[in-house]
Amino acid sequence: MSKKQTNETTLPKNATIPGSSRILLNIEDYHQVAKEKLSKMAYDYYRSGADDEITLQENVDAYRRIKLRPRVFVDVSHHSTNTECCSVTLLNGQTTCSIPLLIAPTAMHRMADDEGECSTARAAVRANTVMILSSLSTTRIEDVAQAHQQALKQYPTSTSQLWFQLYILKDRAFTKRLVERAENAGFRALVVTVDACRFGNREIDHRNGFRLPENMQLENLYDAGLKQAQNEHVSALNDFIANNLDASLTWSDIKWLRQISRLPIIVKGIMTGEDAQLAVQAGVDGIVVSNHGARQVDTTFSTIEVLPEIVTAIRTISNKKKIDIYIDGGIRRGTDILKALALGADAVLVGRPILWGLAANGSQGVFDVLEVFKRELKLAMMLCGCVSLPSRNMPTSSLVTMPKSKL
Repeated sequence: MSKKQTNETTLPKNATIPGSSRILLNIEDYHQVAKEKLSKMAYDYYRSGADDEITLQENVDAYRRIKLRPRVFVDVSHHSTNTECCSVTLLNGQTTCSIPLLIAPTAMHRMADDEGECSTARAAVRANTVMILSSLSTTRIEDVAQAHQQALKQYPTSTSQLWFQLYILKDRAFTKRLVERAENAGFRALVVTVDACRFGNREIDHRNGFRLPENMQLENLYDAGLKQAQNEHVSALNDFIANNLDASLTWSDIKWLRQISRLPIIVKGIMTGEDAQLAVQAGVDGIVVSNHGARQVDTTFSTIEVLPEIVTAIRTISNKKKIDIYIDGGIRRGTDILKALALGADAVLVGRPILWGLAANGSQGVFDVLEVFKRELKLAMMLCGCVSLPSRNMPTSSLVTMPKSKL
């Protein structure tokens, strides 16, 4: 192995922010820069969770309690030169990413960067991964798609895709138009949030009187009612969302989505084996094990703690179609990605670290964050003796040990 190869694959590159001498080596470094650059209102909105934020911290801490079992004297030399050793194929071959990490749907990117979601989309293309656009974006669906297409011309070997995160609203005609806009713009999958019959109790936003800056709006949900809500305090915005989210939804509504769209359907917000089985029976193409970034109900389990239960539940259902299993929440290191894959996930979704990169240095910052995760994952694989990414069929005990219950 040459010195150049070693530096490229196992050692951190010294990313810096223009005008600053600070060296950024890990996700926490980007977090601290973002905290300095963002307004308090925007930072608190991105960072915070529901109620006492117990689950918010648990999402991170649970990964630290899971221990890796490294194997040694394994030939992993190909990782030094193989740029595709972390690539993954998803949705039954419809999607290929250079790393088993997708950009999770997060709201209001323009609070972090002037070009907002467009900057994130460009970074997704450059890093060759999927960006899931939030319904609560501050950029129009069509504009994000255009930025993504332009970036694909710049990086023609990228297989990056856009997926669209959907809230099913009471106004089904409006929801249908939203789905049609995403499909017409070239989005390749729908990610339906199923854990938001109401928004959670995010007290810090109330204390801050959260509102969007005057030059921004939720472009894809914009109408006269929403305009009035955005210009008032946070409770007005929450009231608008509460009045428009459909709390009567059941699994039968997946059939309605199938009738209005040909896109693959992934449901986001699964936290129990029972719901995972219902999702499979409803005919979805994938699930996201998610507690909404701990922003809905506090004192739930962390997502990584319930992943094994959900993987087992899905395995017990006889189904010819492979159901993708994704997970989000608390992923801050490449070792976290490795643990999630070892426990049965096909890929992870990352939200807040993307926002930290975006706030720190725009599209370049997002790309750098994705590179940090990729570099750390590759190094963790090598040091644990993983010739390839863990597969769902791999016995979990061979790579990780779960902690004993603390109760």
